[in-house]
Amino acid sequence: MSDVILFGEPMVMFVAETEGPLDEVENFTKLLAGADVNVAIGLKRLGHSVTYATRLGRDPFGTYIEKKLRKEQIHTQITYDAEHFTGYQLKNKVSEGDPEVFYFRRNSAASHLSEADVEAIPLDGVRVLHMTGIPAALSGSCRNASYRLIERARERGICVTFDPNLRPTLWESRHAMIRTVNHLASMADIVLPGTAEGEILMGSSDPAEIAAFYRGRGARMVFVKEGPKGAYADTPEGCTHIAGIPAEQVVDTVGAGDGFAVGIISGWLEHLPVAQMVERANAIGSIQVTVKSDNEGLPTREELAAYIAKRGGGHDEAASSH
Repeated sequence: MSDVILFGEPMVMFVAETEGPLDEVENFTKLLAGADVNVAIGLKRLGHSVTYATRLGRDPFGTYIEKKLRKEQIHTQITYDAEHFTGYQLKNKVSEGDPEVFYFRRNSAASHLSEADVEAIPLDGVRVLHMTGIPAALSGSCRNASYRLIERARERGICVTFDPNLRPTLWESRHAMIRTVNHLASMADIVLPGTAEGEILMGSSDPAEIAAFYRGRGARMVFVKEGPKGAYADTPEGCTHIAGIPAEQVVDTVGAGDGFAVGIISGWLEHLPVAQMVERANAIGSIQVTVKSDNEGLPTREELAAYIAKRGGGHDEAASSH
């Protein structure tokens, strides 16, 4: 069985090839997208076995996603849905700042994921379940499925990692988003919020306060993402800030947080010291912002070790020798 299970909505993404309003762009590049997908691909490229669980429509986009996941050698647990379509999104091209993303996912196949779907996911031998706050935003059945999958993992002593990945436009209300995401976080062993998410979820953008909030709710480890500045870690070994690794050129910040999660999860699986886990997470996030795809820049072990040696001044022994 796989080291890691991931659960969510993979999407087809059309990225504009030229800058300007999306209604005026003529040409787009088709890519695979989705926060949990990015983490799955990143972990697989570092040599970890991964299973991705989702629900896809019986349509060309669903077929495209399945083929892309198979090409990345990711195991899949897919429920097919003949009644609902596979979600997709449009993203504009920008030379500075964050791109706009328009989602076409309401009533998608993945929004109909249910507790029955997650009961069918085999968990024998799994070491980590990685969850985000996105599936819970899609529908009531997805929310219940998220809770149930975490409960099943906890019953088996599987480490649960959780990235809030806030998508306010998907939620019925801000209050429901805050309540549900914080509840999911309270069920996790490792929580990965950003400072902007902390501001929304618990009223502070101070990394130490955010970390203390989630540690107080039961997390064993909290890693607070601070963008280019790096990250703040609050673990049983203590609290520390690890500086970020400057990117050579920022092309697109989407996917950087997913790259960070890849570093933390892979570091945990490999029993790395906390400082090395965060250095790796910072490095992958730094690599991610230099490419326009959400996941194509995710590094292999060799690429990661070389990047840390060149940009970070450190050396990820585990990455280069695993």
